[in-house]
Amino acid sequence: MTPSPTPAPEPARAADLVITGCTVLTHDEEERVGFREDAAIVVRDGIVDRVADAAEAEDLPAAERLDARGQVAMPGLVNCHTHAPMVALRGLAEDLPTEEWFNDVVWPVESNLTATDVELGARLACAEMIRGGVTCFADHYFAMDAVAAVVAECGIRAHLGQVYFSSQGPQGREDSLEFALRHRGGADGRITTALAPHAPYTVTDDDLAATAALALEHRLPVHLHASENRDQADTSLARHGVTPIEVLERTGILDTDVLIAHGTGILERDLPVLARARGRTAVASAPRGYLRFAWPTTTPVRALREIGVPVGLATDGAASNNSLDVWESMALTSLLQKSTTGDPRWLTSRQALHHATLQSARAVSLEDRVGSIAPGRRADLVLVDLTGPHTQPVHDLAATLVHSARAADVRTTIVDGRILMRDRELLTIDVPEVVRELGRRLPALLDRSHGRRIQRYDT
Repeated sequence: MTPSPTPAPEPARAADLVITGCTVLTHDEEERVGFREDAAIVVRDGIVDRVADAAEAEDLPAAERLDARGQVAMPGLVNCHTHAPMVALRGLAEDLPTEEWFNDVVWPVESNLTATDVELGARLACAEMIRGGVTCFADHYFAMDAVAAVVAECGIRAHLGQVYFSSQGPQGREDSLEFALRHRGGADGRITTALAPHAPYTVTDDDLAATAALALEHRLPVHLHASENRDQADTSLARHGVTPIEVLERTGILDTDVLIAHGTGILERDLPVLARARGRTAVASAPRGYLRFAWPTTTPVRALREIGVPVGLATDGAASNNSLDVWESMALTSLLQKSTTGDPRWLTSRQALHHATLQSARAVSLEDRVGSIAPGRRADLVLVDLTGPHTQPVHDLAATLVHSARAADVRTTIVDGRILMRDRELLTIDVPEVVRELGRRLPALLDRSHGRRIQRYDT
């Protein structure tokens, strides 16, 4: 009897995307940043299948290949706190202290906002972030259905919350919940959501407590401003005998997973409160705005690290930052930490890269999906060109990325394995058309003659 022939092995399934010849930013088991040279990244079904030596992937069949010689592959940056549609207000309120910035310009203008204004601003902001290597952003604003629609269309990842003030009555809180439940898991899983009370100085203790209860009931995180600056902490102590962080504890917000924006007013007495929080607590730091407003302190990154609170990098909105450049936030965070602690050994470039990648992903509760280039993670990554004169020679690759590279050095941006920008060309957003339409609407948006404002800043 003639034996049956041994069946030939099935050919390996073609990869969707193979990136070859690059240096890959990696994290070891202790999350220390390192680099793997002459490597290849294999992507299947929007997920990193493996990171291999370039030679191993040379003959691997793939639907698409990218030659990334001379470039560094990094996890996409996460902008942990912004108000994306506020790009429409970029440069509108300059050289003003915080109170005048809010009361005289920003909050009067925001009373004019329409869903169309929000949509156009979000579209322009997403274009800016994709070009700057941001693959995920955490947004906290009004008319967030429009932002969610832009995210779904342009391919970026986002953590979204509809902001509310207690002055809106119960409806504001209910709308925030309804938005979070309706859009959770949207855009093929690229949208995650949060409840978004504005801040302890604009949201009552009762509303914060109700928000905490809703967050626990529906398994939603909370994203809010708290102890943004030292004045807010001092005013809260003088008026109520507690800091804003202590307000979060007594109202149950710290029993939830909470992302605190800014925290430059976090005091020594707040650290034990944050350390004993029963939920996952993170802080988002946007240092350029703190310098702009001449705030006397910055986010206490070292003290927060010592109690196990991750600090993600952010830009805040472009009305207070003038850009959505997380590369700049990364460099400023490193430099400001050196200055404020008086220690040039802190924050190192590798530590800054950790904040920009895994810690930022952890801040928005996505560290199991993004923040590193590793098998099983979503293929959210960027290719950074370091061949320019301002990045040569490279003696310390981490320092080059943090202190020499710029957002404009990002050549390619990929989210979920989909290329959103290739060789600096945006593929999912028509910027000239957005700019034309936004420009047409600006006169009505910027009108302050009505004398209204959406809230009053009084801290």
